[in-house]
Amino acid sequence: MRLRVLGSNGTYPTPGQPCSGYLVEAGGTRIMLDAGPGTVAAWQEADPAGHLDALVVTHAHPDHCSDVFHLFNLLRFGPNSRSGLPALAPDGVAAALAAFLGVGEDHAFHRVFAWRTVAPGDSVQVGEAALAFAATQHQLPTLGVSVSVPGRRLVYSADTGPGGGLPALAAGADLLLCEATLQGEGADGGWPYHLSAAQAGTLAREAGVGRLLLTHLAPMLDPARSAAEAAATFGGPVQWAAPGMEVEV
Repeated sequence: MRLRVLGSNGTYPTPGQPCSGYLVEAGGTRIMLDAGPGTVAAWQEADPAGHLDALVVTHAHPDHCSDVFHLFNLLRFGPNSRSGLPALAPDGVAAALAAFLGVGEDHAFHRVFAWRTVAPGDSVQVGEAALAFAATQHQLPTLGVSVSVPGRRLVYSADTGPGGGLPALAAGADLLLCEATLQGEGADGGWPYHLSAAQAGTLAREAGVGRLLLTHLAPMLDPARSAAEAAATFGGPVQWAAPGMEVEV
């Protein structure tokens, strides 16, 4: 299994730094996790043939889903047009996106994407990949995602505070792709819906994961400092999820 980082900025994109979006290759299966601004262009660069088996949208905040609109137009009008792409999301996400477009159920938006609602505790098989979902601690319904093939497992935190179902979902994962929005002394207090780098490291240690990859850093932060703060509490290998990075899970 291989992970390619399409983008990893938290909150807003900056030049050369799209927001959250990741391409997971599990055998012959390719799944896009989130579609933040800038990620569809990065996906086209990574895979000009446009091979995609499913889209997962973890929640309806725009830094995780606004490129769904561009993916829709690409799949509808682009050189590799198609319909029926499985799109998995929490309840209400598809309706919210359709409402933004101002379209009804008979619109092509609901033909290009085959929307499926997923909930905490659900499991879905997509080609060679087994997906599982857990609720995270965030302002609106948000799902952490586990992607596994026999012998290897990746867990993506989406957005989360220190509670929720992520610690149980991440237990024993080979790689934890974890948000680390905050940094520095005092970052652990007063932010119930995001993690600091140190908290991400603690969570990874307590969950017994093999490696930690930090994502969703606030754009003004130094990734090297975040990685150092997470390493101090994790005690295992830590990297920042730089756009374009490819990681064997």
